Amino acid sequence: MQKALHMIISSSSSSFIFPRLLKKCNNYNCINASSPISSSITTSSLLLPPFGPRRLRPFRAFVTRSESNPDGSSSPSTSVAFQSTGNTRKINFCQSCGGATKHEIPDGEEKTRAICTLCGKVAYENPKMVVGCLIEHENKVLLCKRNIQPSHGRWTLPAGYMEMGESATEGAVRETFEEAGAEVQVLSPFAHLDIPRIGQTYIIFLAKLKTPHFSPGPESSECRLFALDDIPFDSLAFSSMVVTLNLYIEDLKIGRPKFHYGIINKRPGTSPSAIQAYTLDGHMQS
Repeated sequence: MQKALHMIISSSSSSFIFPRLLKKCNNYNCINASSPISSSITTSSLLLPPFGPRRLRPFRAFVTRSESNPDGSSSPSTSVAFQSTGNTRKINFCQSCGGATKHEIPDGEEKTRAICTLCGKVAYENPKMVVGCLIEHENKVLLCKRNIQPSHGRWTLPAGYMEMGESATEGAVRETFEEAGAEVQVLSPFAHLDIPRIGQTYIIFLAKLKTPHFSPGPESSECRLFALDDIPFDSLAFSSMVVTLNLYIEDLKIGRPKFHYGIINKRPGTSPSAIQAYTLDGHMQS
Protein backbone atom coordinates (compact mmCIF):
# COMPACT_ATOMS: atom_id res chain seq x y z
CA MET A 1 0.00 0.00 0.00
CA GLN A 2 2.81 2.44 0.92
CA LYS A 3 4.58 1.70 -2.35
CA ALA A 4 1.38 2.28 -4.33
CA LEU A 5 0.71 5.60 -2.59
CA HIS A 6 4.30 6.67 -3.22
CA MET A 7 3.94 5.91 -6.94
CA ILE A 8 0.70 7.89 -7.15
CA ILE A 9 2.15 10.87 -5.31
CA SER A 10 5.43 10.99 -7.22
CA SER A 11 3.74 10.64 -10.61
CA SER A 12 1.20 13.39 -10.08
CA SER A 13 2.60 16.10 -7.86
CA SER A 14 4.97 17.62 -10.41
CA SER A 15 2.75 17.67 -13.48
CA PHE A 16 -0.16 19.82 -12.41
CA ILE A 17 -0.23 23.60 -12.07
CA PHE A 18 -2.99 25.29 -10.08
CA PRO A 19 -4.85 28.20 -11.65
CA ARG A 20 -4.50 31.53 -9.87
CA LEU A 21 -7.32 32.30 -7.50
CA LEU A 22 -9.56 35.15 -8.59
CA LYS A 23 -10.80 37.42 -5.84
CA LYS A 24 -14.32 37.75 -7.17
CA CYS A 25 -16.28 35.97 -9.86
CA ASN A 26 -19.94 35.32 -10.49
CA ASN A 27 -21.58 31.91 -10.29
CA TYR A 28 -22.27 30.16 -13.58
CA ASN A 29 -25.62 28.41 -13.53
CA CYS A 30 -26.60 25.61 -15.88
CA ILE A 31 -30.24 26.07 -14.86
CA ASN A 32 -32.17 28.97 -13.40
CA ALA A 33 -32.10 28.71 -9.62
CA SER A 34 -35.15 29.96 -7.76
CA SER A 35 -33.01 31.96 -5.39
CA PRO A 36 -29.30 32.69 -5.76
CA ILE A 37 -27.02 31.36 -3.11
CA SER A 38 -24.83 34.06 -1.70
CA SER A 39 -22.55 33.73 1.27
CA SER A 40 -19.26 35.03 2.46
CA ILE A 41 -17.06 32.21 3.64
CA THR A 42 -13.96 33.23 5.52
CA THR A 43 -11.00 31.08 6.43
CA SER A 44 -12.01 31.30 10.08
CA SER A 45 -15.52 30.04 9.34
CA LEU A 46 -14.04 27.11 7.44
CA LEU A 47 -11.94 26.21 10.48
CA LEU A 48 -8.83 26.09 8.33
CA PRO A 49 -5.38 26.21 9.91
CA PRO A 50 -3.18 29.20 9.05
CA PHE A 51 -1.78 29.08 5.57
CA GLY A 52 1.89 28.91 4.88
CA PRO A 53 4.56 26.23 5.37
CA ARG A 54 3.18 23.25 7.19
CA ARG A 55 4.91 20.29 8.74
CA LEU A 56 3.79 16.81 7.85
CA ARG A 57 1.42 15.57 10.51
CA PRO A 58 2.26 12.07 11.76
CA PHE A 59 -0.11 9.20 11.18
CA ARG A 60 -1.98 8.42 14.39
CA ALA A 61 -2.11 4.99 15.91
CA PHE A 62 -4.53 3.84 18.57
CA VAL A 63 -4.33 1.35 21.43
CA THR A 64 -7.12 -1.13 20.80
CA ARG A 65 -8.55 -4.18 22.47
CA SER A 66 -7.75 -7.54 21.03
CA GLU A 67 -9.73 -10.76 21.00
CA SER A 68 -7.27 -12.40 23.36
CA ASN A 69 -7.01 -9.44 25.75
CA PRO A 70 -10.47 -7.97 26.40
CA ASP A 71 -9.14 -5.65 29.10
CA GLY A 72 -7.12 -3.74 26.52
CA SER A 73 -3.73 -5.11 27.55
CA SER A 74 -1.69 -7.14 25.11
CA SER A 75 1.75 -8.19 24.16
CA PRO A 76 4.16 -5.55 22.75
CA SER A 77 3.70 -6.89 19.23
CA THR A 78 -0.04 -6.18 19.24
CA SER A 79 -0.40 -3.27 21.66
CA VAL A 80 -0.57 -0.62 18.95
CA ALA A 81 -2.93 -1.00 16.00
CA PHE A 82 -5.12 1.08 13.76
CA GLN A 83 -8.48 1.81 15.35
CA SER A 84 -11.34 -0.18 13.87
CA THR A 85 -14.71 1.52 14.33
CA GLY A 86 -16.63 0.13 11.38
CA ASN A 87 -19.99 -1.51 11.71
CA THR A 88 -20.68 -4.85 10.02
CA ARG A 89 -24.11 -6.06 9.00
CA LYS A 90 -25.42 -9.45 10.05
CA ILE A 91 -25.57 -11.88 7.14
CA ASN A 92 -28.19 -14.54 7.78
CA PHE A 93 -28.07 -16.52 4.54
CA CYS A 94 -25.29 -17.75 2.28
CA GLN A 95 -25.01 -15.87 -1.02
CA SER A 96 -23.78 -19.02 -2.76
CA CYS A 97 -26.29 -21.70 -1.74
CA GLY A 98 -28.89 -19.86 0.34
CA GLY A 99 -28.19 -21.88 3.47
CA ALA A 100 -28.49 -20.40 6.94
CA THR A 101 -25.32 -18.96 8.44
CA LYS A 102 -23.76 -19.10 11.86
CA HIS A 103 -21.64 -16.29 13.25
CA GLU A 104 -18.32 -17.23 14.78
CA ILE A 105 -14.60 -16.72 14.38
CA PRO A 106 -13.12 -19.03 11.71
CA ASP A 107 -9.95 -20.93 12.52
CA GLY A 108 -6.87 -18.76 12.11
CA GLU A 109 -8.81 -15.48 12.03
CA GLU A 110 -9.63 -12.77 14.55
CA LYS A 111 -13.05 -11.45 13.54
CA THR A 112 -16.50 -12.95 13.68
CA ARG A 113 -17.73 -13.96 10.22
CA ALA A 114 -20.92 -15.39 8.74
CA ILE A 115 -20.25 -19.04 7.93
CA CYS A 116 -22.68 -21.12 5.89
CA THR A 117 -23.96 -24.13 7.83
CA LEU A 118 -24.48 -26.08 4.57
CA CYS A 119 -21.54 -25.41 2.27
CA GLY A 120 -19.14 -23.91 4.82
CA LYS A 121 -18.42 -20.77 2.78
CA VAL A 122 -17.24 -17.78 4.80
CA ALA A 123 -18.78 -14.41 3.92
CA TYR A 124 -16.28 -11.55 3.90
CA GLU A 125 -17.34 -7.91 3.88
CA ASN A 126 -15.12 -5.25 2.35
CA PRO A 127 -15.32 -1.44 2.24
CA LYS A 128 -17.07 0.27 -0.66
CA MET A 129 -14.95 2.42 -2.98
CA VAL A 130 -16.38 5.85 -3.80
CA VAL A 131 -14.72 7.74 -6.65
CA GLY A 132 -15.33 11.24 -7.93
CA CYS A 133 -13.94 14.43 -9.42
CA LEU A 134 -13.14 17.87 -8.11
CA ILE A 135 -13.62 19.82 -11.33
CA GLU A 136 -11.89 23.15 -11.80
CA HIS A 137 -13.11 25.63 -14.40
CA GLU A 138 -12.27 29.32 -14.55
CA ASN A 139 -11.30 29.38 -10.86
CA LYS A 140 -14.57 27.71 -9.85
CA VAL A 141 -15.56 24.21 -8.82
CA LEU A 142 -18.49 22.17 -10.09
CA LEU A 143 -21.01 20.94 -7.52
CA CYS A 144 -24.23 18.96 -7.90
CA LYS A 145 -27.35 19.28 -5.75
CA ARG A 146 -28.47 15.78 -4.79
CA ASN A 147 -31.88 14.66 -6.02
CA ILE A 148 -31.80 11.43 -3.99
CA GLN A 149 -31.35 10.36 -0.40
CA PRO A 150 -29.30 10.50 1.68
CA SER A 151 -28.71 14.26 1.94
CA HIS A 152 -31.38 15.17 -0.62
CA GLY A 153 -31.09 18.83 -1.65
CA ARG A 154 -27.50 19.20 -0.47
CA TRP A 155 -24.43 19.90 -2.59
CA THR A 156 -21.70 17.42 -3.45
CA LEU A 157 -18.87 16.80 -5.84
CA PRO A 158 -19.93 14.35 -8.56
CA ALA A 159 -19.00 10.97 -7.09
CA GLY A 160 -20.36 7.48 -6.58
CA TYR A 161 -19.61 3.82 -6.10
CA MET A 162 -16.98 2.26 -8.33
CA GLU A 163 -18.27 -0.56 -10.54
CA MET A 164 -16.71 -3.95 -11.17
CA GLY A 165 -14.49 -4.00 -14.23
CA GLU A 166 -13.48 -0.33 -14.16
CA SER A 167 -10.52 1.58 -12.79
CA ALA A 168 -10.83 4.35 -10.23
CA THR A 169 -10.35 7.04 -12.89
CA GLU A 170 -12.88 5.40 -15.20
CA GLY A 171 -15.39 5.28 -12.37
CA ALA A 172 -14.81 8.92 -11.48
CA VAL A 173 -15.29 10.01 -15.10
CA ARG A 174 -18.45 7.89 -15.42
CA GLU A 175 -19.98 9.20 -12.19
CA THR A 176 -19.24 12.77 -13.27
CA PHE A 177 -21.06 12.27 -16.56
CA GLU A 178 -23.99 10.50 -14.88
CA GLU A 179 -24.49 13.15 -12.20
CA ALA A 180 -23.41 16.33 -13.99
CA GLY A 181 -23.59 15.49 -17.70
CA ALA A 182 -19.99 16.67 -17.97
CA GLU A 183 -17.13 15.18 -19.93
CA VAL A 184 -13.91 15.62 -18.00
CA GLN A 185 -10.21 14.94 -18.20
CA VAL A 186 -8.61 13.63 -15.02
CA LEU A 187 -5.52 15.64 -14.09
CA SER A 188 -4.19 14.01 -10.92
CA PRO A 189 -5.25 12.18 -7.76
CA PHE A 190 -6.08 14.61 -4.98
CA ALA A 191 -7.44 12.85 -1.89
CA HIS A 192 -7.78 9.37 -0.42
CA LEU A 193 -10.17 9.48 2.54
CA ASP A 194 -11.16 6.45 4.61
CA ILE A 195 -14.39 6.42 6.65
CA PRO A 196 -14.12 3.21 8.73
CA ARG A 197 -17.39 3.61 10.63
CA ILE A 198 -19.48 3.30 7.46
CA GLY A 199 -17.05 1.13 5.50
CA GLN A 200 -16.26 3.58 2.70
CA THR A 201 -13.11 4.81 1.01
CA TYR A 202 -13.14 7.96 -1.12
CA ILE A 203 -10.75 8.57 -4.01
CA ILE A 204 -11.13 12.10 -5.41
CA PHE A 205 -9.35 13.27 -8.56
CA LEU A 206 -8.67 16.78 -9.79
CA ALA A 207 -10.20 17.17 -13.26
CA LYS A 208 -11.09 19.75 -15.86
CA LEU A 209 -14.01 20.10 -18.27
CA LYS A 210 -13.33 19.02 -21.84
CA THR A 211 -16.11 21.37 -22.93
CA PRO A 212 -17.92 24.04 -20.85
CA HIS A 213 -21.18 22.09 -20.91
CA PHE A 214 -22.90 20.30 -18.05
CA SER A 215 -26.42 19.55 -16.93
CA PRO A 216 -27.98 17.63 -14.03
CA GLY A 217 -28.50 13.89 -14.42
CA PRO A 218 -31.28 11.86 -12.79
CA GLU A 219 -29.55 11.91 -9.38
CA SER A 220 -29.04 15.69 -9.43
CA SER A 221 -31.56 18.52 -9.41
CA GLU A 222 -29.02 21.21 -10.26
CA CYS A 223 -25.38 21.62 -11.23
CA ARG A 224 -23.47 24.83 -10.69
CA LEU A 225 -19.97 26.26 -10.84
CA PHE A 226 -19.12 27.99 -7.57
CA ALA A 227 -16.48 30.61 -6.95
CA LEU A 228 -14.49 29.56 -3.90
CA ASP A 229 -15.96 32.29 -1.71
CA ASP A 230 -19.46 31.10 -2.61
CA ILE A 231 -19.12 27.38 -1.90
CA PRO A 232 -22.13 26.46 0.29
CA PHE A 233 -20.18 24.82 3.10
CA ASP A 234 -23.21 24.77 5.39
CA SER A 235 -25.21 22.88 2.75
CA LEU A 236 -22.73 20.23 1.65
CA ALA A 237 -23.96 16.66 1.57
CA PHE A 238 -21.26 14.77 3.45
CA SER A 239 -18.28 15.26 5.74
CA SER A 240 -16.05 13.90 2.98
CA MET A 241 -17.04 16.87 0.81
CA VAL A 242 -16.25 19.33 3.61
CA VAL A 243 -12.81 17.79 4.09
CA THR A 244 -12.01 17.61 0.38
CA LEU A 245 -12.97 21.19 -0.38
CA ASN A 246 -11.18 22.55 2.69
CA LEU A 247 -8.00 20.74 1.66
CA TYR A 248 -8.38 22.10 -1.86
CA ILE A 249 -8.67 25.68 -0.59
CA GLU A 250 -5.63 25.15 1.64
CA ASP A 251 -3.60 24.03 -1.36
CA LEU A 252 -4.73 27.00 -3.44
CA LYS A 253 -3.59 29.38 -0.73
CA ILE A 254 -0.04 28.03 -0.80
CA GLY A 255 -0.06 27.85 -4.60
CA ARG A 256 0.66 24.18 -5.25
CA PRO A 257 -1.35 20.95 -5.26
CA LYS A 258 -0.78 18.11 -2.84
CA PHE A 259 -1.98 14.56 -2.50
CA HIS A 260 -3.84 14.00 0.78
CA TYR A 261 -4.60 10.94 2.84
CA GLY A 262 -6.74 10.97 5.95
CA ILE A 263 -9.22 9.07 8.11
CA ILE A 264 -12.62 10.64 8.67
CA ASN A 265 -13.88 9.36 12.00
CA LYS A 266 -17.59 10.09 12.21
CA ARG A 267 -19.16 10.67 15.61
CA PRO A 268 -21.19 7.56 16.59
CA GLY A 269 -24.91 7.86 16.06
CA THR A 270 -24.78 10.89 13.77
CA SER A 271 -26.58 11.11 10.43
CA PRO A 272 -24.91 11.74 7.05
CA SER A 273 -26.25 15.31 7.14
CA ALA A 274 -24.30 16.03 10.35
CA ILE A 275 -21.40 17.11 8.19
CA GLN A 276 -19.36 18.69 11.02
CA ALA A 277 -19.60 15.64 13.32
CA TYR A 278 -16.19 14.20 12.50
CA THR A 279 -12.48 14.40 13.11
CA LEU A 280 -9.82 14.14 10.40
CA ASP A 281 -7.13 11.85 11.76
CA GLY A 282 -3.87 10.55 10.40
CA HIS A 283 -3.63 13.33 7.82
CA MET A 284 -0.66 12.87 5.48
CA GLN A 285 0.18 15.00 2.48
CA SER A 286 2.81 14.93 -0.22
